[in-house]
Amino acid sequence: MSTGSLHDDVRMRGFAARSTVEQAIRWVDEQTPVLASVSEPLSTAHGRVLAEDVVATFDVPPFVRSAMDGFAVRAEETAGAGLYNPLTFPVSSQSLPGRPAPCPLGTGQAIRIMTGAPVPFGATAVVPAESAREMNGLVEIIEPLPVGKNIGRIGEDIAAETTVLRQGRRLRPQDVGVLASLGMSHVTVVRQPRIRIVITGDELATPGEPRGPHQIYEANSPMLYGLATRDGGRIDGVERLPDDRAAIRAALSAPGADVVLVSGGTSVGAEDHAPSLVAELGELAIHGIAMRPSSPTGMGRIGKALVFLLPGNPVSCLCAYDFFAGRAIRRQGGRSSDWSYRRSTEVVGRKIVSSVGRVDYCRIRREGSSIVPLAVSGASVLSSTTRADGFVVIRAESEGHAPGEDVTVMWYDAAESQ
Repeated sequence: MSTGSLHDDVRMRGFAARSTVEQAIRWVDEQTPVLASVSEPLSTAHGRVLAEDVVATFDVPPFVRSAMDGFAVRAEETAGAGLYNPLTFPVSSQSLPGRPAPCPLGTGQAIRIMTGAPVPFGATAVVPAESAREMNGLVEIIEPLPVGKNIGRIGEDIAAETTVLRQGRRLRPQDVGVLASLGMSHVTVVRQPRIRIVITGDELATPGEPRGPHQIYEANSPMLYGLATRDGGRIDGVERLPDDRAAIRAALSAPGADVVLVSGGTSVGAEDHAPSLVAELGELAIHGIAMRPSSPTGMGRIGKALVFLLPGNPVSCLCAYDFFAGRAIRRQGGRSSDWSYRRSTEVVGRKIVSSVGRVDYCRIRREGSSIVPLAVSGASVLSSTTRADGFVVIRAESEGHAPGEDVTVMWYDAAESQ
């Protein structure tokens, strides 16, 4: 593992040694406590992580209400009602949502009532409209009802002093709805990590703009934008820079970010300035990891910001992000550190080859009832990840997987809630 000194310049010399994936993950976990909490409006709280328990301060609903459109009656007065023995009650008034009946229910009477409206004093059941017939101020009831039928009790949904949602929960749309039912306009959540994306390379052209004869269009920033957003980060800026040391230094040292994602210029080439700049400005904790792809990945810290040096080759960039940077963003935002992919156990249909001593990220596709490695190599072939259905992580101590073996597959098609 690198000491992170100013002299850790590996340009045009290569890596003397590589850290293991386990060492890199351990460093990430040591550097990523959960961020501080903030108050968030409910309108933007979906997907955020609760920073504290939510306890109900009152009953929901706070009054007895009707669960049906129909007629409020005294249940005992409906005894004996039937299709051939309808009972008739005068309709004395009505109760509407937000506008209760003006007087209690009298003996032998009925009150017209709508769903959600307050049940008038004296009523003990609600006859559904489809089981009654109203005509000329009278209502005929053709079925008896037990006490409490079609009536919502106080606190039936949520009782006062109940812990409704626990700290650490990632809020779903229905959770936000429950908070609104408690009268809350804001909720205390973990602050979103602020992410800065820095893309370097003279060979890169911006999508939508003219491309030089020896340039390629830059693809990593929109990919990283989507990945970091998926993992709960807030993108504060995207910078596309040439291989200019001063410009890269300014982007790395600017304040405000919790995580800086650098793509390109992170390996051992003459124009790979980012690693030595991280060492100069802060700490280059790791540079070079025993994995394929993504071996030139680095990580460190400048001030309070974590910096991840992601290879410029798109598949390597995706892989390194998912292994390390995404983990850091999820942890800072209070989410699970685990992979953001649906996973399942599948049978290998064709041999998956690897080498002992490194972790392999192998793209796969489904063929019938088994999975096979994608017949493509090269960390620059980003389209392979769109042709692939998912990937398999092969441990450093493994030479791969033979046909018939069970493996864990991470599927690209659907991310899990974290």
